[in-house]
Amino acid sequence: MGAGMSDLVDGTTAANESGPASWGTRRLAVWVSLGLVCLAAMAALMLMQGIDRQLSDINKTYAVRIAARELTHALSQAEASQRGYLLTADPQFLAPYREAVSSLDRRVAALMEMTEGDPGQSARVASITGDITSKMAEMNRTVELVTTQRSDEAQTLTETGMGARLMAEVSATLEAFIAEEDDKLASRNQAIDQTRTGLVVALIAALAAAAILAYALLMRTQKQVSALAQRHRGLLSQNEALEAQVAERTRDIQEARAHAERERQRVEALLQDTNHRIGNSLATVSSLLALQVMRTQSDDVRQALEAARLRVHAVASAHRRLRLGDDLESARANEFLAAVLEDLAETQADSGRIEVIGELAPIEVGARDATTLGILVGELVTNALKYAFPGDREGTITVGLVRDDAGVPVLSVRDNGVGLPVEAKEHESGLGSVIVKQLSGQFGGIPEYENASGGGLEVTIRLTQLGSGTHSAEDGQL
Repeated sequence: MGAGMSDLVDGTTAANESGPASWGTRRLAVWVSLGLVCLAAMAALMLMQGIDRQLSDINKTYAVRIAARELTHALSQAEASQRGYLLTADPQFLAPYREAVSSLDRRVAALMEMTEGDPGQSARVASITGDITSKMAEMNRTVELVTTQRSDEAQTLTETGMGARLMAEVSATLEAFIAEEDDKLASRNQAIDQTRTGLVVALIAALAAAAILAYALLMRTQKQVSALAQRHRGLLSQNEALEAQVAERTRDIQEARAHAERERQRVEALLQDTNHRIGNSLATVSSLLALQVMRTQSDDVRQALEAARLRVHAVASAHRRLRLGDDLESARANEFLAAVLEDLAETQADSGRIEVIGELAPIEVGARDATTLGILVGELVTNALKYAFPGDREGTITVGLVRDDAGVPVLSVRDNGVGLPVEAKEHESGLGSVIVKQLSGQFGGIPEYENASGGGLEVTIRLTQLGSGTHSAEDGQL
């Protein structure tokens, strides 16, 4: 509130047309009025707290008076019942007598607890405790004598006057106790009246200060209106100039954005062309290897060249089919691998005998990871094409790439071919298995080979580091 008022007062200095002395007087009046409002609010709060405390004290005083009156009444009830029983020996007086006597200890304890914070009153209650005990003993003795039909002894005990003196002392002490509580109650009521008067004065002061403050603010507001109108006209002219500058900057930004978009498209085209050229070059190498296979007489050499040709073809397909996203740094695995699988299916000499199916999730992978992943899939599918379906056997190869429950991409290649013999160890030491193991290691995975229950082989690799960027550039070299 103070900071906002300071800004209001300081912000109107330029608009004030009166002299420095007049401005200083008005400013002082504003701050004085504000201070009075704050002081009045604080005084009202303190007075309200004082009233709450006084009301609490009054309630406590009333409770103490009531407890003292109840103790006096209980004593009187006990004495009256005891005298009635003494005179008539009628047992009907015993019930109210015993009820009154049983409540005396509880009432004395309650009164002691209520007066703990008042040493004088607490001492008064403590002083009558012994008298009450003696009085109760005297009354109990009298009742006991009457009950055992010794009324003469009970009458003699009563005529000694000891019980009457004890009762008179207890009653006098309790009356003095109650009188002091009445005095306290009267003084507290007077204090509440004084506090109420102070609260009214504080509220009147707050209203007066608020009225002065409102008048001062009204005078400043009138002067501010004219100053603000003049500033508004100046801001309008500045706004027009700024709009012209913004329009010019907007045109510049649009031109720069269009230029950047053209550059991005050019870079994308260069990257796609580079990948396509690499793929074409590798496809040419694959074709040359195919020619060499046709001219070679040795079966071992022909098989080695054919295996090399298929691997080169897989790498070429990975480069040719790579399509980067708008950021030029990532690709969707399902779109990219689907195209690679299509190329691999077309490499069969008798196309259609073996069906290649992809079950691929749209997982985002980096450009370099995508190429490596394509080569890994190509190697696994090529191995399945070579070994899973000997002769003219038909079948299906299913390639899956999905995330497991932990969110880790899992690559699986399964076929329904002849499977892997139990005694076979080529999958551990063959060139294809070595390549698969090294490529899998780049993504933190280890290939797991398992014969399917219905026939065929399934290779599963958990690619824990696919797309994480944790493997180094050297990992891409076989």
